[in-house]
Amino acid sequence: MSGESGEAAAADLLPRLKDGDQAALAELFHQHATLVHTLALRLLGDHHEAEEVTQRVFVAAWRSRHTIDPARGSAPGWLVGITRHVVADRLAQRARVVRDLQAARTRAATLPEPTALDATVIDRVLIAQLLDSLGEPRAGVLRLAFVDDLTHDQIATRLQLPLGTVKSHLRRGLLQLRDGLEGVGNDASD
Repeated sequence: MSGESGEAAAADLLPRLKDGDQAALAELFHQHATLVHTLALRLLGDHHEAEEVTQRVFVAAWRSRHTIDPARGSAPGWLVGITRHVVADRLAQRARVVRDLQAARTRAATLPEPTALDATVIDRVLIAQLLDSLGEPRAGVLRLAFVDDLTHDQIATRLQLPLGTVKSHLRRGLLQLRDGLEGVGNDASD
């Protein structure tokens, strides 16, 4: 291709792109992707981000093709302008991420360390849930024995149950609680 026909083809790219010619976009990419990538790489210092910016620039070029004014400048100049905007967006995104991470670190530093009291509360909630899952009268028997500190005889009297039934509910209930607590411990270690 001679110098004149190459310049004519380059000058012809922007009007063709403005008219929605996808082949013009492909030619524009082929001719200027290296320029866009190099500029993005220099501004960002990261090869992967420069590749992403290059893709975004050509997508933005296609989407904003209706704004092209070939009289105002060349295709490389137009693409450099788009590249600078996309890079500026990327740098602003980086700054937001850094700001958010710093805010999270600051917030985490102000949170109190977990205490034994927190662990006690968690244990109580867990046991209450396990007790609820036992159903009645077994959960009620366990609560009377361990929360209200009643003897087996007192529980049998209060619930009007035979003493053997109370003892059976206590034993089976404790076994179910143990199994439930072991299940939680195994889930936490997975």
